[in-house]
Amino acid sequence: MDDDLTYSGGLPALQNRFERRRAPFDFLDEVLPAEDTDLTALARQIVPESATRSQPGQADTSWTRKRRHIAQEFVGKSELAFLNAQLISILRKRSWPNHAPALFCRLWAEHSDHLLQQLDLRWQVSSVQTFADHGATPTQREVGHSMRMLFGLMKLYEFERLFSGHSPDQSYSFRRKANAELPMEMDGFSLENGGLDVNILTPVWTRALTDDTIAPLADHRFRALNRDPGTVFRRLAKMREIRTARREARE
Repeated sequence: MDDDLTYSGGLPALQNRFERRRAPFDFLDEVLPAEDTDLTALARQIVPESATRSQPGQADTSWTRKRRHIAQEFVGKSELAFLNAQLISILRKRSWPNHAPALFCRLWAEHSDHLLQQLDLRWQVSSVQTFADHGATPTQREVGHSMRMLFGLMKLYEFERLFSGHSPDQSYSFRRKANAELPMEMDGFSLENGGLDVNILTPVWTRALTDDTIAPLADHRFRALNRDPGTVFRRLAKMREIRTARREARE
């Protein structure tokens, strides 16, 4: 790593690393269900354990291997939830079957309640992030981009924080705050009066509710974030309450 750079080589190096992960799958004659396929029927069908194994006569391609890998998480769940996961994996690549974006959006437009029941939180986050590049409306893409950035940065921050020795639900002590400036000349955050957390969450959550397709998924994720006791938002809220209570006790 260069002494002056977090990412040696700058943007070109980042682009090379990014693109290496986006090589398209080899499908051969394998295809996704048609755009107008009966999704209700898929919601009633259960993924069998055999989906995790190679079948006689089946081509050995990058896609069949990936599909079997994904199936391991969906045995006993619906074929519709499994299809959603397959579409996410396909749509992360540089190219995909032409109807894949429309099929993905149709799943969420018509069967969001079913998918929210079937998908764990990780697949729900992956789903909302997929709207960033493949949403059918500007709102879907804007919300997808915003939530992709939000949850991506949260994952990075919360992972690094574990090395502090603090559990996710444990807020920091006021006595141990380092006397240092924030990076990139950023102003400090005021626990009593700062609104950055509200300003980050509110516009995206509000905008998401204006689009019927992405609204159930985004609303579900934001409500889950609001309930989770182990996020930076909850810890800041706890610290704010403590600071306010101490100030009021002195008055």
